[in-house]
Amino acid sequence: MDASLQLQTMFHLTGRRPAPPLVAVEGIGLRPALLARYRDLARLRYDFPLVLVESGANGPVARSLSDLVSELARNVASAGPTGEALRKQLLNVERRIRRAVAGGASGRLSALWKQAVAEVTATGDPRVADTLNHAGRTLGVDGEVLDCSEAMPARLLTHAWRNVQAAKLSQARAEIDSLIVRLNDILRADFVRSGAGRTAEGLKTSVGTRQQGLFDFAMMSRLLAHTSPDSRLSATRRRRIDWALSVLRSQRFFPAAGVPGHSEPAYEFSFDTCRGARQAFQDRLPAMAELVKAMSVAELEGSGRYDESKHDAFFDGFDAGSLSPQDMATFPDYFVSLRGRPTDAAKDTNLLELLSSGFSVKVLVETDDILQESSAGQGNSSFGVRSVQLASLAIGLNDTFVLQSTSSNLLQMQGRVLQGLATAGPALFSVFTPSAAHAGGLPHYLASAAAMQSRAFPAFSYDPAAGAELASRFSLDDNPQPDSDWPVAKFEYADAGLQRVSEELSFTLADFVATDSRYAQHFALVPHGSWSGSMTPIGEWFRPDAAREEGRVPYLLAVDEHDVLQRLIVDDKLVQAARRCLDNWHRLQELGGVHNSHADRLLARERAVWDEQKRQELAALASAAPPAAPTPAAAPQAAVADAAEAPAPEPERSKDEAYIETIRCSTCNECTQLNGQMFAYNENKQAYIKDLKAGTYRQLVEAAEGCQLSIIHPGKPLNPNEPGLAELVERAQPFL
Repeated sequence: MDASLQLQTMFHLTGRRPAPPLVAVEGIGLRPALLARYRDLARLRYDFPLVLVESGANGPVARSLSDLVSELARNVASAGPTGEALRKQLLNVERRIRRAVAGGASGRLSALWKQAVAEVTATGDPRVADTLNHAGRTLGVDGEVLDCSEAMPARLLTHAWRNVQAAKLSQARAEIDSLIVRLNDILRADFVRSGAGRTAEGLKTSVGTRQQGLFDFAMMSRLLAHTSPDSRLSATRRRRIDWALSVLRSQRFFPAAGVPGHSEPAYEFSFDTCRGARQAFQDRLPAMAELVKAMSVAELEGSGRYDESKHDAFFDGFDAGSLSPQDMATFPDYFVSLRGRPTDAAKDTNLLELLSSGFSVKVLVETDDILQESSAGQGNSSFGVRSVQLASLAIGLNDTFVLQSTSSNLLQMQGRVLQGLATAGPALFSVFTPSAAHAGGLPHYLASAAAMQSRAFPAFSYDPAAGAELASRFSLDDNPQPDSDWPVAKFEYADAGLQRVSEELSFTLADFVATDSRYAQHFALVPHGSWSGSMTPIGEWFRPDAAREEGRVPYLLAVDEHDVLQRLIVDDKLVQAARRCLDNWHRLQELGGVHNSHADRLLARERAVWDEQKRQELAALASAAPPAAPTPAAAPQAAVADAAEAPAPEPERSKDEAYIETIRCSTCNECTQLNGQMFAYNENKQAYIKDLKAGTYRQLVEAAEGCQLSIIHPGKPLNPNEPGLAELVERAQPFL
């Protein structure tokens, strides 16, 4: 091992950065290579900024500015040179708005559009400004414009929650108003039947102002005095109706639009603490029961179906304990926004109690740092481990809607967000909103997206109302390449000879950690002159065989502030953290039905049974077929030719010997991926045991269990001191 590789290996194993040639990475503006092309987001058309759509109850609550402008261009820009010029001007306006918002500007889309048009056409034809302003008015959408920032998730979720609640409020308010009208009609009819109601003045007030001149109310009063019976409401019924009207008019859950408020304001349903939301709910339970009771009484009275002998006893005992889930669902949902929560928010008993308390509450928990290292175990890193604990615990509650995502992906998951806000039960929205202090100079959008790409904070949703089984409830679909360990993307660069080079790069947890300057000590820059074939890309390091090779070190590609490509060695501490992050991702994949180990084993067993059935059928056919008649002279030559072309049969083997039935191999790659030194392919791309000493007996047994055709036979173990041998020998029995 040369001196350069020794230094690299020492850093990888110990994390102590030796003297040159290894270089410290602090202060040189490094970022992962796959993020190099995104230095100026304002020049790119992507999901942000977004527009909070007003009156979006029947549609999206937010739209991407880029999507809005693209739609506008399709609608107003005709084909040909004139239309192309207008499209370019519209894109220029969009770019101006994006730069302004990225620079801290805020406001409604209509105002920002006018400002951008003024800047674009400051020295041009005023008719162009008129055209662009007119195009802006035809957008059909207006609302607050938000960039991907620390404040955005709470603003977006609050806006979406209020939109969902507006529909619920409108429906309940319409029902309450209808009940008030019906009860008022009963009282008005009762008044007309009273002595005061049959006076000329009473009759006059019961008729609309425009029609009062059409009647002789004195004559009507004299006639009614002789012909109309005095059938009045009973005192108990009037008290009951008066009480119901009083409750419906004074209730504070569904305020009436445009009506002067009562002495007490409407209830607030948005909170910033779990304790506050739960206490408010408990305090309001009696008022909720009273309103439900009043609405039920009003409905029965309005339809003439109230039976005192039957209903009085029921309503006398009606209280908060009488409320059904359907009753509770008619009331507004509570919304709790917890910003800047630590990664151990899962330990917040108030939060878990709130989610399991049985009422409809929507909780937004924002985590601003997921790269906190544990103080336990001598600083053993917990990167990517604690980040999913809160959402995983909430899934365990079974009836709670759970959505986990990063702030950069919320617009893409808007449909699932609305599902969670509309669900009748509790919902948790766990969002990673990176702090600018930890983003390493990256734009908020990139820092957030990098967390999801690296599997440090994967996106998933759990909807208990979607079905009875986990396959319907749990989804990982919003992650990039959810079937893979790490997302892979093409990276192109110019080498020393200015030739284009293209390769596939994985984006791992180590790449994400490299964006945070607090953890620069986990990396060491290797000068170009010390690059060698002993360096393994970090994305390949987690293959079963790669990490066991001696004399190799993992690295990731990064670019400095001058866009010069660099290699960074990763220490073992971070490698182990990335491995744990990958293990967590694998567990989520299994929940989502990706690479499910139980299903894979069942499939392998079924394939083995199928193969054995086919083998027996072929053997039966061969034994039943009559022997072919030999042909004179040519028969021996044909037999020789057939023997030369047919594969040699497998020799008889001892059960103690480890071997593979090579001629039956289907080239599935499973054993070679498990250990490429122990297993290899021959010239026909069929597997055989290349070096039995290059692996362990455990790997032999695992390869046998994972083989789809059951053609790997582990034999007896070579090393009698291998740990767990008794269990392994028992597992190997079906394959001997």
